[in-house]
Amino acid sequence: MSKSYSGVVKTAQEYYNSNDADNFYFHIWGGEDIHIGIYQENKEPIANASQRTVETMADHVENLGRNSKVVDLGAGYGGAARWLATKYQCHVSCINLSETQNQRNRMLTAEANLNDHIEVIDGSFENLSMSDNSADLAWSQDAILHSGKREQVLSEVDRVLQPGGEFIFTDPMQADDCPSGVLQSVLDRIHLETLGSFAFYREVANKLGWQEINIVDMTYQLIRHYTRVLEELVSRQHELEQFVSTDYIVRMQDGLKHWINAGEKGYLTWGIMHFRLPEK
Repeated sequence: MSKSYSGVVKTAQEYYNSNDADNFYFHIWGGEDIHIGIYQENKEPIANASQRTVETMADHVENLGRNSKVVDLGAGYGGAARWLATKYQCHVSCINLSETQNQRNRMLTAEANLNDHIEVIDGSFENLSMSDNSADLAWSQDAILHSGKREQVLSEVDRVLQPGGEFIFTDPMQADDCPSGVLQSVLDRIHLETLGSFAFYREVANKLGWQEINIVDMTYQLIRHYTRVLEELVSRQHELEQFVSTDYIVRMQDGLKHWINAGEKGYLTWGIMHFRLPEK
C-alpha cells in the first residue's frame, strides 16, 4: 500500500479490497460496471442501465478512435475500458486503487482478448503514474468522491492530458444549496467529510482554465439507481449470503436507504460533466 495515499483513499482501498465488498459490487451492483446507471425503465436490469451510462458518456466525446489514449480514473472492474476499447480500438489505462478489483479487471480483459488495448495500473488518481500530456481523454465514473483531495485529482488530470484534451466524468455529489449537516449519515457510511458539487467542479475547472463543454444534471437517475440496487439486494439476499456476510448486507441496506432519502430530499445530485483543456 502506497504511503502517498491519503487517509480517505486508504480507507476506500481497504473497503473495495474486502471480500464482502468485492462480491457485493460484482454480483449485485452491475457486474463489470459499478457506477450509477441511466435507466429507461424503473425495473430494468442494473447492468443494462450501467452500460447505458458508458454509452451515453461516449456519445458526448468526439474524435475517439484507434489512436486515442484514454485514462480511466477509478476504473473498477474495467467495464467501461473494455467497451471503449472494443468500440473504438483505443488504448485505455485503468487507474484503480483496489488490487482485488484490478485482478478481476485483468482476468476479464484477457478473456476479451483486449490486453493489447488495456493496461491495468494499481494506483491512486491523486498521484497518477503517467507522463505529462500523455492522454487525449480522461474518463471517470463515480470515483472522485473517494478522494479527500479532489482539487488535486483535477490538477493531475490537467497534467496528464494533452492540450485540447477532454475530461468527462460523473460523481455522486451534494447539491449546490445543500444545507449543512444533513448528509452526515451518508458521509459516515462512506467515511468521507465532504462531497463535491457541480459548483465545486465548475470552480476548479475555471481555475485550471478549462472550457465547460456540457454539464447534464441527472439526479433522478441517482435515486433510481440506489432504489434498484436496494431492491436487488433485498430480493437476492438469501443467494448473496452464500458469499457476503449478513452484517455487511444489513449495513448496505441501511446505507442505500440513506442515499435514497437524501436524494429524494434534494440534498444529493449526480450528472455528467464534460470539460476541455485549452489548446496551447
